[in-house]
Amino acid sequence: PDLSGYEKFGLGNVKYNISGIHVTAVEFPSASISLIPGTGIKLVIGNASLTINMNWNIRTWMFKDSGRSTAYISKVFVTAIFSTPLDNTGHTAISLTSCRTTSGDIDIKLNGKS
Repeated sequence: PDLSGYEKFGLGNVKYNISGIHVTAVEFPSASISLIPGTGIKLVIGNASLTINMNWNIRTWMFKDSGRSTAYISKVFVTAIFSTPLDNTGHTAISLTSCRTTSGDIDIKLNGKS
């Protein structure tokens, strides 16, 4: 979905809009799945990265600008625990019990008119 809003900076507000968000690349160089007896499944993803392309525009009382942007997010680590209980028909269900995510680096390149 598109992102838009206002932020206060110094002497005025900045109106922003981010649209056309597309994930163009995802890498999982290290991923593992293990069983946790009596609980479910543990998923660990290490050192992942993703590239996102988007359109952006900003407007202040003094100027406006717009363009394209590429964000590269790296050193992403995810640990997720899924429970796997049986439902009342005897089939296995799956639900997310906990999830922890960290990212190390974000590099954003803005291409605009200014």
